Amino acid sequence: MKRLLFSLCSLLFVFTFVQSKAHALTFTVLPITQKTDQWSVEVSEAKDGTGFAAPKEGKYNVYSLEVKNIGKEAAMVDVQLFRNDPDSITRFSLFGCPGECVKQKEDTKALAESLNDGSPLRFNHFMLAEKASELEVVIIWTQKGQEGRYLKQTFKFTEDGVN
Repeated sequence: MKRLLFSLCSLLFVFTFVQSKAHALTFTVLPITQKTDQWSVEVSEAKDGTGFAAPKEGKYNVYSLEVKNIGKEAAMVDVQLFRNDPDSITRFSLFGCPGECVKQKEDTKALAESLNDGSPLRFNHFMLAEKASELEVVIIWTQKGQEGRYLKQTFKFTEDGVN
């Protein structure tokens, strides 16, 4: 009887532990928007298109992201997307920097001009690993007239919506 009771308690403990560790980032309600005085960031369903990856159950989901400048004019803007991994404290970038990233400085200025003109930055279709439990959007910018001082805002999206 003691063995049976011990086995049932052990099984229950293992099941509870495994269940608590399994967090897949699946947004139940889309779109999800976060705003500050400067930025609006929205995660929504992936835009359809030929040649794009479809969600793969157990591997990844696909989403769309839109960033708008709703505040002061920016001189330079850089937007980076990261995901977490349940077994690591390291964040993983969703987009790499091809080659040497030589044009990165010019690209940040062009992006700032586009956002200042009211055109949002759109990632129409990106994959996000199901094992991730958090999507982190980091925006680094400088304001016009204060180009020497970098500013940063971080937006975190979780399965509960926002964090």
